[in-house]
Amino acid sequence: MSQTKDTVAVANNMSAASTVDAVAVTAPASKSVSHRYLMGAALAHGTSIVRHTLESRDLERTRAILCAAGATMEELPESTAAGAWRVTGMNGRPLGGTNSAPLSCDVEESGTTCRLLTAVLAAGQGVFRIHGAGRMHERPIADLTNALATLGTKTAFEQKPDCPPCVITANGLDPARCNGLVELGMDISSQYFSGLLLAAPLGPAPLTIALGGQKAVSWPYVGLTLQCLTDYGIQFEVHIRPNPEAEWQTLPTGAWRQLAEARPSCLRVTVHPGHYRAGEYTVEGDWSGASYLLAAGALGRRPVRVQGLRADSLQGDRAMLDILQKMGAQVNVEPQAVTVYPSRLHGVELDMGHCPDLVPTVAMLAAFAQGSTRIRNVAHLRHKESDRIKAPAAELAKAGVIIDELSDGMLVNGLGGRNNGKPNHPMLPEGQSLSAHNDHRIAMSLALLDLCQPEATVRSRLDDPSVVSKSFPQFWNIWERLA
Repeated sequence: MSQTKDTVAVANNMSAASTVDAVAVTAPASKSVSHRYLMGAALAHGTSIVRHTLESRDLERTRAILCAAGATMEELPESTAAGAWRVTGMNGRPLGGTNSAPLSCDVEESGTTCRLLTAVLAAGQGVFRIHGAGRMHERPIADLTNALATLGTKTAFEQKPDCPPCVITANGLDPARCNGLVELGMDISSQYFSGLLLAAPLGPAPLTIALGGQKAVSWPYVGLTLQCLTDYGIQFEVHIRPNPEAEWQTLPTGAWRQLAEARPSCLRVTVHPGHYRAGEYTVEGDWSGASYLLAAGALGRRPVRVQGLRADSLQGDRAMLDILQKMGAQVNVEPQAVTVYPSRLHGVELDMGHCPDLVPTVAMLAAFAQGSTRIRNVAHLRHKESDRIKAPAAELAKAGVIIDELSDGMLVNGLGGRNNGKPNHPMLPEGQSLSAHNDHRIAMSLALLDLCQPEATVRSRLDDPSVVSKSFPQFWNIWERLA
């Protein structure tokens, strides 16, 4: 679905007045935008103010690495649940260590930090050791490091081939080594492409990044990166063509916002050298984090109004609106808020390749729905913090829901409308424990089980409820108002 500045259609023609009885909560700050805008400020010449950043473990890692590489960040007194930072930039040149003492860059379990900063640091000078924890050392980054190699960056993997921990030796990006053109796929992650886009302005000459591979997952996240470049004053052009044999066409300025998807061999971006512009920036609300709150409106007993969400956002997870409505939920949309009402849901078929972070939440909605829901084009979810196809299947099975794991997704057999003496919704047996699989999104999606069975107290049954701090530290405090 193309992004426009028009407010999406309002289901059932509900008025804003009908939200009076709703539980009102505020969306967390966007994790994706927070990473990008803090990076932009850290790379800038001068001092910036970045407000409403997400305060989470992932963002702590990004800030720490950027500061180690030359930026300084001071938390402002106005910070509360969302952060506000005064950032003094590193003048466009991340500085690493030496061969004998590389700069330690501990990303912990933040894939976004790892993938975006690996490219950004490669545009600097010195030696950087990228390492993390848990499954991070099993998550491949070869597509990115191979592309960086064509620009002059050396990478040495210490353990598993193509995965962190690794040491990169940077001497700036040199587009002349590849005639100003590098090809990069998005089969596994769009973050490789986004990382190189963020790094490209630091080079001495224009760099064209062409979309290769076999498919492009999570394309809307690249749109967030292009918006960041625009806001920070970086010049670029986006070129498209209808097929690999056709001539390239340059999109008018800003027209890339209308792109709903990207096809390999049919899109490329040319980024010009430039300085990130210091200034004042505010991060928008996060549709990914808000997805659990919106789902609670559909599954719970009271409407839920989530404030701080832009209806015209470029975030791919804004697709939650379309998915809820397709499944039969009643939704009211305002320019800066969304209300979802208790609804009877039905199964649907969904291509979620552009919004994979929503899959655990949608799997839970599907478990409550009548009929089956087929989720496809998300095979890459097996390479996230957990296997996000296997993990929902394993946990929902404990509540009586059958999920068939498929090669590119899952088939959720909803319990809604069933009876024959059995509950027509997921039901946890007394004393049944749950596993978050060390994954914040699995933990938050499982919280939805509280809504049909309040005594389930999912938080107390989870092996590690604190894992939500990775992206939404205030989640359980907010959740108490909804369950």
